[in-house]
Amino acid sequence: MIVAAPSILHEDWMLIGRQIDTGFGGRLDLLAIAPDGALVLIELKRDRTPRDVIAQAIDYATFVADLQAEEIAAIYTSFKPNGDLGADFQTRFGQPLDEDALNATHQIVVVAASIDASTTRIVRYLNDRDIAINVLCFQVFANGADRLLSRAWLLDPGQTQIKVTPSKEREREPWIGELYASFGHGPYRSWPEAIRYGFISAGGGAWYSNSLDLLSPGDRIWVKAPKYGFVGVGKVKGRSVPAQAFTLPTPEGDKPALDVLHEASYHREEADDPERSEYFVPVDWLQTVPLDQAVQEVGLFGNQNTVCKPTTPKWRHTIDRLKLRFPRFDG
Repeated sequence: MIVAAPSILHEDWMLIGRQIDTGFGGRLDLLAIAPDGALVLIELKRDRTPRDVIAQAIDYATFVADLQAEEIAAIYTSFKPNGDLGADFQTRFGQPLDEDALNATHQIVVVAASIDASTTRIVRYLNDRDIAINVLCFQVFANGADRLLSRAWLLDPGQTQIKVTPSKEREREPWIGELYASFGHGPYRSWPEAIRYGFISAGGGAWYSNSLDLLSPGDRIWVKAPKYGFVGVGKVKGRSVPAQAFTLPTPEGDKPALDVLHEASYHREEADDPERSEYFVPVDWLQTVPLDQAVQEVGLFGNQNTVCKPTTPKWRHTIDRLKLRFPRFDG
């Protein structure tokens, strides 16, 4: 059922492999990829105890963590003969697959019909220590000739996404306290309006909006518009709010954001859907530039997550460069 309709697992993941030989006596049930190039290894419980399948999934994660780009492409070709991972990723997510971001992180999902208290404790313990693992429970009910599917996550998948596990041995350093944000200017949101009214936003799927929850009032964010470059720095003023509840100041007083914003759609047609709605975070801009003056240099950090806390030396270099280009960064 998952292979036939991957969206029942997660609408923002793309399946790229099935029954993958790990090389040490086991086969990984399913492998998926997220819009940022992170891998998602999926194990089905079947006749194993939940604790056994979690142990096996963690073992398989050691295999996934070491996968190189050419190996991932070969897995996809076996799953979809004549398929092209880069081209199909571009078609699925509307953006190119960055080879440097491919398998930079990964997470584990166990699919089961039920979960016991011991497994719940284990999964929560691992998440508390930043191991991104979750359990998805499915139950199928018959209603005449129809089959109805019930789905429930053990943990909020947005919180698991935020804790995705670093893959491979890459050079890392402590987080320097500066947050990165991606603002997708285009038909769904407008950078000039974000400057004018003071906000960033994301939507069209939970994967895109979940990471806005990383932001707290007082955080400083450095905003990049994909395909343009870095366009602003600001201080967060509030928490993430769904489109229908977000208001903007106008000369006539505060009004609903969707009544004020007219230069893009902001997923208006999906405002009633908490999964696909646009979400907004209010921002006090310290300095911004228009898109045609965006800062784009070789070697600057980039990421397809809406918000992240980078821990790479490239981020420190990027901040050093951006502080020169945005001298009012400190208010």
